[in-house]
Amino acid sequence: MTPVRVLIADDQVMVREGFSVLLGAQPDIEVVGEAVDGREAIAQVQALRPDVVLMDIRMPELNGLEATREIVAADADAKVLVLTTFDLDEYVYQALRAGASGFLLKDASARQLGEAVRVVAAGEALLAPAVTKRLIATFSRLGEAAGLSGTPRPGPQERLEELTERENEVLVLVAQGRSNAEIAADLLVAESTVKTHVSRILVKLGLRDRTQAAVFAYEARLVTPGD
Repeated sequence: MTPVRVLIADDQVMVREGFSVLLGAQPDIEVVGEAVDGREAIAQVQALRPDVVLMDIRMPELNGLEATREIVAADADAKVLVLTTFDLDEYVYQALRAGASGFLLKDASARQLGEAVRVVAAGEALLAPAVTKRLIATFSRLGEAAGLSGTPRPGPQERLEELTERENEVLVLVAQGRSNAEIAADLLVAESTVKTHVSRILVKLGLRDRTQAAVFAYEARLVTPGD
């Protein structure tokens, strides 16, 4: 099996070395490079073509948010996993809107780190149930309050009209952090059917992955923090 190739971007040496050691111990993951700031991360992505980029937000020269935006703009298939300290990074919402495939807490265990990399590499944007509601809902509200919704586009309710009733059900479950297998069990359908629904949802709503779908669901009030 070809290992998942990872680039680590963080301005703190100990963080880079720590993640490198933890990931290096995984037989199916290979750390192919490191970057000390956003600018170097962009250059390294272009040179090394990693499968996943672990991206810190607060870095000199160019922060992780801007670096993520540039990386994804250059390659829509790029997968960026944002590193966050959770309560301190008020820009996580913006990172998700910039195209990040998910987020990872810096105090994650070796098992959580490896699993996060595998999930993102497989195209299943990281939406762990334990943190989805609190993080995405919080930063969705934060983004709206600060006027960070980005380029004007049709409102969420108008775009929801394009979805079928079943696709709306699937979107809600995605926003709640449910995996394809869990959604299939909830709806009593095949996992392949769920994958098809998710793909159609992304196409109809013009979204790149499950993370953006979850943010959209919160913005459209399909899901609320109390759900």
